[in-house]
Amino acid sequence: MKRLVGFLRLTRPANIVTAIADILAGATVATYISGAIDWHSLPWLIISTMGLYGGGVVFNDVFDADLDRIERPERAIPSGLISEREGALLGAVLLLIGIGAAAGVSLYPSGVLALATAAAALVYDKWSKHHVVIGPVNMGLCRGLNLLLGMSMWPGAIAEYGYIALVPVIYIGAITMISQGEVHGGKSNIMLLAAFFYVIVISAILYLSFSLGNAMYAALFLLLLAAFIFPPLLNAYKNPVGKNIGKAVKAGVLALIVMNAGWAAAFGGIYPALTVVLLLPVSLFLARLFAVT
Repeated sequence: MKRLVGFLRLTRPANIVTAIADILAGATVATYISGAIDWHSLPWLIISTMGLYGGGVVFNDVFDADLDRIERPERAIPSGLISEREGALLGAVLLLIGIGAAAGVSLYPSGVLALATAAAALVYDKWSKHHVVIGPVNMGLCRGLNLLLGMSMWPGAIAEYGYIALVPVIYIGAITMISQGEVHGGKSNIMLLAAFFYVIVISAILYLSFSLGNAMYAALFLLLLAAFIFPPLLNAYKNPVGKNIGKAVKAGVLALIVMNAGWAAAFGGIYPALTVVLLLPVSLFLARLFAVT
């Protein structure tokens, strides 16, 4: 039982729920363009993102095993609960499931997007996360590709609205930038820069919702997003110690669901947005049981 929990801890279940929200938001954009949701493709894309995200975070712990033995000895691998080899095998299987499930929808664009997401995750895990600028951009790219993966059930959606994938790149880039101070503390000016990026994200979604005639609905979820992310970020700005920064990171990650609800509201109105935001209590519950990073 302990080993099963150890494997689950490696996959960050609460984080995986936020990845599902990316797919639902992308599917809402695709439905807006096509006029009907593809119920056959949606489950496979959800399975795909679970595999891709789970595999990505597992390899993060595999590559960080030596460092975690010093900084985070309670994690599954440094604690000895799961071996590095077992972690690598789990990560590889999950990534292959993610790529295979997407390819079952379409080799292009779904399969190619899944392959690109897996590659971007591994590059981040192994190399780029240690770079102050490239790391946040790389991690943001993973989320942008994930949103496109949801849109890929109707390729025309990517052709027309694929540019919106830049917004989660900015959002996740901000969170990743903050997270670099999770262990040893950070700097207040980093929190200010992250706040600026958050404002850009909220403004972009609100602007698009105005152009699509759904601003009132989107504004409700964007207000909720602001309430989630700014208070802990303000605390981290006032006192940028590891504990406060960790709370700001956790809030930013979980609030991805609310951001995706904002996208769903912008393109589909209140009902698709409510469907996405229902994932929030699930993620919050899992966040009590497993780490959110």
